[in-house]
Amino acid sequence: MNLTKAVITAAGRAQRGLPLQTLVDRDGVEKKALEIVLEEAVGAGAEAVCVVVAPGDEAAYRAAAGPHASRLHFVTQPEPLGYGHALLCAREFTAGQPFLHLVSDHLYLSRGEVRSAKQVADLARAEGCAVSAVQPTRESLLRLYGAVGGRRVARRPDLYEIQQVLEKPTPSEAEQALAVTGVRAGFYLCFFGIHVFTRTVMDALAAAKQPDLSAALGELARRERYLALEVAGQRYNTGQKYGLLTAQLALALEGVDREKILAQIIDLLAQRG
Repeated sequence: MNLTKAVITAAGRAQRGLPLQTLVDRDGVEKKALEIVLEEAVGAGAEAVCVVVAPGDEAAYRAAAGPHASRLHFVTQPEPLGYGHALLCAREFTAGQPFLHLVSDHLYLSRGEVRSAKQVADLARAEGCAVSAVQPTRESLLRLYGAVGGRRVARRPDLYEIQQVLEKPTPSEAEQALAVTGVRAGFYLCFFGIHVFTRTVMDALAAAKQPDLSAALGELARRERYLALEVAGQRYNTGQKYGLLTAQLALALEGVDREKILAQIIDLLAQRG
């Protein structure tokens, strides 16, 4: 699988400012959140990155991209017509080729040396099929994520064949359709925010009257082999309440300033005690 393109969706009206926020990465360097997401894409082998933005946001995003600005291509989503439509806006850029897809309101911390996006891209290249990163997620959080059901791949406790996709299911819907052998009770495999898609996803979105990504992924699972990888890492949704704060704390506690940050947190707690 030749995988050199990435698409980042960033046109959501409520989240469009999140990638422009400044954070301190694990090396103690100040960066925009967009630059940190781009590092994931480039580290996974992306040579060109299409960012789907709201009209007028191009200049701000290019400035936030840091050293990766030269890789960027922009397409605009003129109206807020949803996630699936936003992804479809990049169809001309992907040109029928498989592509890496990341969402702009998530940050990722891997466990170990291999970045989360690279784990997904490497598996897609090895297996020659679409792959979505997933994370076992408590049922109380299902309202925030798309989720998948399927069966575990033999001798791979971290890998699943996807058979069903539901967008933000209720706990009852998940219990009936998405229970997976080996995943502990009360948890379901929810999307991590990193995917490798084949052209089938774009074709399904284009054929729909109202492009819906979950429906397109359900069609992908029916037509082709589609895998879910339980990534060795953690996602942080910066669009949630205190999401940016949580992401920054996670970066700091995994970074070079860990001891300093821990001391400051203990001091803060002591002052409040």
